[in-house]
Amino acid sequence: MGIINLTPDSFYAGSRKPGIDEALQQAGKMLAEGAMFLDLGACSSRPGAEDISAQEETDRLVPVVEAIADNFPEAILSIDTFRSKVAEAAIKAGGHIINDISGGQLDTDMFATIARLQAPYILMHMKGTPQNMVQQAHYEDVFGEVFDYFADKYHQLKQLGVHDVIIDPGFGFAKKAGHSYALMSRLQDFDMLKLPVLVGVSRKTMIYKTLGVTADEALNGTTVLNTIALMKGANILRVHDVKEAVEAVKLREMCG
Repeated sequence: MGIINLTPDSFYAGSRKPGIDEALQQAGKMLAEGAMFLDLGACSSRPGAEDISAQEETDRLVPVVEAIADNFPEAILSIDTFRSKVAEAAIKAGGHIINDISGGQLDTDMFATIARLQAPYILMHMKGTPQNMVQQAHYEDVFGEVFDYFADKYHQLKQLGVHDVIIDPGFGFAKKAGHSYALMSRLQDFDMLKLPVLVGVSRKTMIYKTLGVTADEALNGTTVLNTIALMKGANILRVHDVKEAVEAVKLREMCG
């Protein structure tokens, strides 16, 4: 899953493609490199990011969704939003999947909207909001809390008739590096939920601060963690660098 941020302030500058032409160029490049999904976000969720209105998010997002859907009809478009109205507009514009960092917690209409649209849903774990999640990074048992969160949220979704759900542990979202590595160490145990697992660690602080480098220098570390995630059963890698992730997948598959 290739990341395309339609924002001026996402944490990794290389992912910022705020114009239609830039986004189309990046979409073509990622698809040529082997991306199966493109994840489009128009509201930054980095720690401390400035919030924007639903209208501004929609205005940034919908024209790009329409353009990519027209130019690359084979692409599966994931829409990174926690707002139900934005989700609905993007699906109607040609999107396919909703990727909600808040798991329905920041918009109480999200689950009902997903049920009505019958769109596949990526359920991520986060506490708080992007603006205050750093202060929420407290756990007695991070794996247990995240696992129970998924079990509860998936039960709610099933009750509404939503069954096409992918889970994302939310590495770095309301989690210190130690919490994220604890989740990675037990990634295979999420298999008990019998749901596909998405892993998004690309160029995050858990990598570059641990290694004493910058986000720009974190590709090697990203590839290492992506490979570990694949060996622990990850089904989708959400990445800034598609070519390297595809190579990791191919080599992992060669090992059986």
